This record gives sequence, C-alpha cells and structure tokens, in this order.
Amino acid sequence: MSGIVLSASVRQNLLSLQSTAALLATTQNDLATGNKVNSALDNPTNYFTAQGLNNRASDIGNLLDAIGNGVQVLQAANTGLTSLQSLVANAQSIANQVLQTAVGYSTKSSVSSTAALGGNSTNLVDGTTIKTGDVLAIAGTTGIPAFSITFGASESLAQLNTALAASNLTASLDSNNKLVITTTNDAASSTIGAVSYTNTGGGTATFSATGSAPVADASSQAIRANLVAQYNNVITQISNTAQDASFNGINLLNGDTLKLTFDETAKSTLSITGVTYNAGGLGLSSLTAGTSFLDNNSANSVLTALTAASTSLRTEASALGSNLSIVQVRQDFNKNLINVLQTGSSNLTLADPNEEAANSQALSTRQSIAVSALALANQSQQSVLQLLR
Repeated sequence: MSGIVLSASVRQNLLSLQSTAALLATTQNDLATGNKVNSALDNPTNYFTAQGLNNRASDIGNLLDAIGNGVQVLQAANTGLTSLQSLVANAQSIANQVLQTAVGYSTKSSVSSTAALGGNSTNLVDGTTIKTGDVLAIAGTTGIPAFSITFGASESLAQLNTALAASNLTASLDSNNKLVITTTNDAASSTIGAVSYTNTGGGTATFSATGSAPVADASSQAIRANLVAQYNNVITQISNTAQDASFNGINLLNGDTLKLTFDETAKSTLSITGVTYNAGGLGLSSLTAGTSFLDNNSANSVLTALTAASTSLRTEASALGSNLSIVQVRQDFNKNLINVLQTGSSNLTLADPNEEAANSQALSTRQSIAVSALALANQSQQSVLQLLR
C-alpha cells in the first residue's frame, strides 16, 4: 500500500470527503443526543460551565424537599393554633356561663352592727351615734380585700357603698338603723372577716363582729360543678391538640425548633423556635368541683387567664404566619433559580435542531459532490492510462 501514489486532485478530494463525513457524523450525533457539547473535547469551557450550573441546580433541588417539609411543619402548627384558639373560645364561653348562672348561695355572708348607727340612706352621721373621724375596719379574707374608711361629716350610705365596692362588699341599713354589710355576687363564696367600728372621733357607736358563713344552693352548685367538668374536658383537649400538631416528628407547639437551609452553601438559613402551648404553657389548668366556679370572682379569674392565653395564641399565629410567608417565598425563589440555572446550562450545551438539520442536509449535499469530484479525478487518471496503451 505504501507504494501507491495518489494524484493531488484525488488526494484533495479524498481529504474533503473524509472531512465532510466527520462533520456529518458529528451533526448526526448532535441530532441524536440533542447536545452540541457532549464532552469536554467538544468545548471545554461550555462543558464545565454547564456542568457547574447543573450541579448547583441539583444541590438546590435537593434542598427543596426539606423546605417543602418545613412548609408542612409550619402549616401543621398553624392548624394547631387555629384549633387551640377555638378551644380557648369554648372555655371562655363556659366561664361566661358561670357569670350568667344563678348565684351559687341561697344566703351570702353578712354582718350586722350591734348598735343603731342613726341617720338614713343619705346621711349616716346624726351627730350622736357617729362622729366625724370614727373608723370602720374589715379584715381581708379570700375574695374580700381588707377595708378601712374613716367617716367624715354627713357621711352617706352611697359614699360608704362606693368605698366598699372595691372589697366586694355592700352596705345597707335595716329597719332598726343597724348597719348591715353583705358580700356581693362576685365574692358570694367568701366569708366576711372581723368587722370593727371604733368611735375614735368621739361617737358612741362601737361594735365588733364576724360575718356569717354563706349557705350554698345545691341546685346552683350542681350546675356550676357540671360547668367545671365541661371546662376540664376543654383543657384536656387543649393539651392533646398541642401535642398532635406535629409533622415529620417536628412540633412547633411542643417546644421543637425548625431549622431550614435555603442555599447550597448553607449560609442562608432560618431557625424557628417553637413554643410550648399545652394547657400549662398557656397558663391554664384544670379546675376542681366544689372549689372552682363558686362565684363570679372565680369565673372572672379563669376568664382573665383565658384572655391572656388567647392573646398569646394570636401573637404566635402572627409570628408563625410571617415565617410561613418567608419560607414559601424562598421555596418559590429556589424553584425559579433552578430553572434559570438549567436554562443557562442548556444554552451552553444543547443543539439547535433546526440548525443541525440544515447542517446535516448541507453536509450530505457536500458529501455527494465530493464523491462525484473523486470519481472525476479517477476518470482523469484512467484517461492518461488509455493514452499509454
């Protein structure tokens, strides 16, 4: 074979045919794979740049699963908060029923002076039994704050009642002009402590006594005991609901913390610290029949705690909603960023099918022409051979 010598024209046509065949093979491969850059040999810059973009897109894509789980954790907690708010509202309704129920005592605690104090409903001081400067003192007990008021000139019953209101007490004069002090409905379960009237102002009235114990009304207390049972059921459900508001083992209403990573370098993160919102965490506790809901004061005390719990739930719901919005924005951002990275990679490596198809057609035509040219070159050599013969 080494002895075969090709003419310049044949050799040139053969090289052109080989080059065209190689280009045609490359074009057909581009059409088959859809890529114009299939390896670093095709275009090192584009190949490695595209590979880096695809790797980053893949890393961010792997984070999307964790971010998606984070969204579900937040939504589970939000669902729990909504249910807790409904349960607290239910408990408030029960406590309000106590305020609307008949007083739980047929007779409330009261104390009466041992001497007539004189005067009438508009003027307790008559100048003989009560003097300006005399002091009425009542020892504090559960539900009844301690009380002391120094009588002034022309002290009226209305003025005395205004002063007594803060201690959940009310005053009246009986038919004998004796002062009668009784608990209000708010403190109906309380017993008035030691009461003393001292004539430090020079009056003649003086007495010391202790209030009688209240007498419970069986029917009313049975209703209140039933309300206690209802309230305790709600409190149990508050704790159960907070415990069940978890997703994938994370419960933001049971003190857990959610940490999310948004980028492939782990520099962009968000930590969400949970709260403990069982009954105890909300400042609520079960009540005791026969001790709780006995009067308006006990119901109001429960309502105060429930109001604080409701405020805490609203505050946490607001914070949770803000965090959920942040996570969802980053979730959408990452999805769009992945699309941008993959599109950039495709622009560097993907073949244009229209262009490659046109190239393929052109190269096929060129190949046909090269074959024809090679045949013509061979014919010229054969013509020389005929002359030699």
